[in-house]
Amino acid sequence: MEKARYMISDAANIVNVESHVLRYWEDELELNVPRNEMGHRYYTKENISEFQKIKELKEQGYQLKAIRMIVHSKTLTEETEEKLREEKEKLRLPEKREVETTQSILNNTDKMEQFTELMTEIVGKAIAANNKELSKNISEDVGEQVIKEMNYLMREREEAEEERFRKLDDAIRGNLKKKQSGKAIWLKKKPSQA
Repeated sequence: MEKARYMISDAANIVNVESHVLRYWEDELELNVPRNEMGHRYYTKENISEFQKIKELKEQGYQLKAIRMIVHSKTLTEETEEKLREEKEKLRLPEKREVETTQSILNNTDKMEQFTELMTEIVGKAIAANNKELSKNISEDVGEQVIKEMNYLMREREEAEEERFRKLDDAIRGNLKKKQSGKAIWLKKKPSQA
């Protein structure tokens, strides 16, 4: 059974954003949006629900960099959603006003600790991923630079050897010409002396 496909305008209407916002999120968040045979974007229900989650996170005040990390670490997102559900359930419990205030302060403290823990984990993963990528890029760049430098030095050496051989060849040819012209002069002088 083939999945339902939505055009960008339909998906934008469902998510309740402009079409250009979906394209922007796709680029900025490095999302894999499928394309048809002609290269046009189409969206599945999974894509649309992902965009709805992104919209919710934006409305909660998250920046795109944080959303990108959350979107690309699925287990982290599931854990975050579970914690948010637990927090919502705690807030729904009917309690006295004083208890609610105390609970609210504790919840905010817990939320802050959870947020700090979440961000620490996200940043740690991002740094680890960036370090791998950075070391790979550096080694590639250094390798390319070494190869270019070696090629340059080899070319210089070949040109120097070629110049040396050219000068040696010129010197040999010059000596041969001197010997031939000296022989020609000697041969011309020899018959006239006789």
